[in-house]
Amino acid sequence: MTSERPVTHFDYDQAFSRNIGWVTESEQQALRGKRIAIAGLGGVGGVHLLTLARLGIGAFSIADHDRFDVVNFNRQAGAFVDTLDRPKVEVMASMSRGINPGLDIRCFGDGVSAANLDAFLDGVDVYVDGLDFFAFDIRAMVFAACRAKGIPAVTAAPIGMGVALLNFLPGRMSFEDYFRFEGASDDEKALRFLLGVSPAMLHRRYLVDASRVNLRQKYGPSTGIACELCAGVAATQVLKLLLRRGKVLAAPHGLHFDAYTHRLAHTWRPRGNRGLIQRLLLRIARRQFRR
Repeated sequence: MTSERPVTHFDYDQAFSRNIGWVTESEQQALRGKRIAIAGLGGVGGVHLLTLARLGIGAFSIADHDRFDVVNFNRQAGAFVDTLDRPKVEVMASMSRGINPGLDIRCFGDGVSAANLDAFLDGVDVYVDGLDFFAFDIRAMVFAACRAKGIPAVTAAPIGMGVALLNFLPGRMSFEDYFRFEGASDDEKALRFLLGVSPAMLHRRYLVDASRVNLRQKYGPSTGIACELCAGVAATQVLKLLLRRGKVLAAPHGLHFDAYTHRLAHTWRPRGNRGLIQRLLLRIARRQFRR
């Protein structure tokens, strides 16, 4: 029987040495000097933070106004009995510093807003979306600000038991051009976001209780399975963007992988939600929604 000695001195190179081989030593040091912004630390945002911390990213800007609750236990990385009613920003900052005590973390405990958006994105290399599905207005604001500042923005949506990926890159199609939120009601934004982020709809076959989906009341089922898949996919995009290594798909191209159906779809909607296929899907979705 052997026992592990407690760590008394943190060594960055040793802590992340097992990354070497998939990245070079110089690339690992480059990752150490990068800052990632994550708005929303719930289902996907929290696991994004921990995954990227284990990749060796050295600095983060994190924002969330919420506290952990029992209903978060099925999917949120920071949700435990002993973190109930604690601020998500506080808990997740502590967990990530447990991985790398040398992290430079800027915490925005009131969430991200128009008032602090510039500060939140200051010095940021890549933005990773972790906002709640129904946070339509602030999501559009953050993506617009990223575009204005030339910051790549990654969204990996947890859909069923899979992940739907869209990257919005500087000089390419914008979030608004793709989703067409401007002037739409919240109900319409919910449909446009759902069908825009996952146009292949690979998950639709195995929803066993449709009564658990209520877009008007801003409620829907979720799984930790999907959140973990999102973190791996999003972190890979971040790595490629930061190291400028390998092809990164940009909207209107996207990916949807569903672990339950064993299917992978490469999606392409050149006109976003304005395209013929999307307009037909939205028409069908509106009828179902009204029912």
